[in-house]
Amino acid sequence: QPKLQTMKLWLGAEEMEVELALTPDQVRTGMMFRTNLAENAGMLFVFPVPHRASFWMKNCPLPLSAAYIDPEGVILEIHDLQPHNTNSIAASSERVQFVLETNQGWFERHQVAVGMLVRTERGSLMETFFRKR
Repeated sequence: QPKLQTMKLWLGAEEMEVELALTPDQVRTGMMFRTNLAENAGMLFVFPVPHRASFWMKNCPLPLSAAYIDPEGVILEIHDLQPHNTNSIAASSERVQFVLETNQGWFERHQVAVGMLVRTERGSLMETFFRKR
């Protein structure tokens, strides 16, 4: 599948280059059929409102980790997702507005944990994606 628009994210001192899943179709497709992902790469899913996010791995051959992130950009939960597993991993919070998927174990390898803030090259996640134009 084609590469999506990218943006730099910072999670503490760690920098990532992420693809942006912004449209309903991009969110639905996500990382399906991808067979490789660079170490400091990922995909950021942006939702119009906070909700109880639920992700699964249909047609996804890569083992991934997903951070469920609130509107303020704080990581609420981190979950490991197994290749091709069609069981949804639901958030325990109803405040998830962003989800960041990356290689499985990336958060642990880079000492990125629950409670840390995610920012973009343009500021906070809300400023970046929802500021009035």
